[in-house]
Amino acid sequence: MASRTASKDVITLKGSAAIVSEFFGYAANSILYNRGVYPEESFVKVKKYGLPMLLTQDEEVKSYIASITSQLSEWLDAGKLQRIVLVIMSKATSEVLERWNFSIETDAEVVEKGEIREKSDKEIMREIQAIMRQIASSITYLPCFDEQCVFDVLAYTDTDVAVPFTWIESDAKLIKNPQMVKLHSFDTKIHKVDTMVSYKVDEWDEE
Repeated sequence: MASRTASKDVITLKGSAAIVSEFFGYAANSILYNRGVYPEESFVKVKKYGLPMLLTQDEEVKSYIASITSQLSEWLDAGKLQRIVLVIMSKATSEVLERWNFSIETDAEVVEKGEIREKSDKEIMREIQAIMRQIASSITYLPCFDEQCVFDVLAYTDTDVAVPFTWIESDAKLIKNPQMVKLHSFDTKIHKVDTMVSYKVDEWDEE
């Protein structure tokens, strides 16, 4: 009788960087779709992480997200990325309405010594699935936007990192007295990603 053991997959720094940057691309698309930042008809359904996922077909947005994930992968590979924040703002006033915060902890030994870690791809996928499901269900508790919105992406890096000319210094785009909801996290054993959404509380809710 054959015995079975849970198989572990080898995770390298470059491989982990690819997993995390790809995750952010899909998460950003899911947020933009579920929060109605772009029209529903501008997205197409694909299968990823064992789930139906939505991807934008707007060429400008596709190009923007692709360039961001490419740069994030580079910073992750160097162990220099601390946090990514997707910010949703009012198009008319630039007021910040939501901040989707992805905090990243990097295993310093892997960066310094080139060590590898082990974790099954299926386990990582299950952890990412849980986050994607939470993003999709966020519409049940996040306030509806009653105005047209735009989004921006902020990256927090180590101070010694080289920043491409396409990225500019920005303020933190904070929300005054926000409501915060912590979502699930996932861990490649090299990069641990904690997710949280903070949002502007409707004035009527405060009364």
